[in-house]
Amino acid sequence: MRVLISNRSCVPIYEQIKQQLREAILSGELKEGFLLPSIRELARDLKISVITTARAYGDLEQEGFVASVQGKGSYVLAKNKELAHENALRRVEEALAAAILAAKAGAIQAAEFQAALALLCKEEGYE
Repeated sequence: MRVLISNRSCVPIYEQIKQQLREAILSGELKEGFLLPSIRELARDLKISVITTARAYGDLEQEGFVASVQGKGSYVLAKNKELAHENALRRVEEALAAAILAAKAGAIQAAEFQAALALLCKEEGYE
């Protein structure tokens, strides 16, 4: 797994790291028991502060995605199905909120928006 950061993003660097690692865990790209790069190693590779990577790892630990073992590193925890469902729901809500803003900006009525959503669901076999 490769972590990419953007200094031009308005999202803080620790949050970019956290989001990418969280998504990799939820998607199954990073499996249970996977040893993440050390905080110092990741900071060196990304050319950022150790404090920044420590914050990202600390947040992931608090959220239940990783466990840190002193002197050994941070490991990916088993995927919590409820947590994975909540995160998927959050991503869907964020995408729908963006779609609603786009619909409002384009003067698309709610009924037309709902019809488009229903059609997309049907086309994707999601009914």
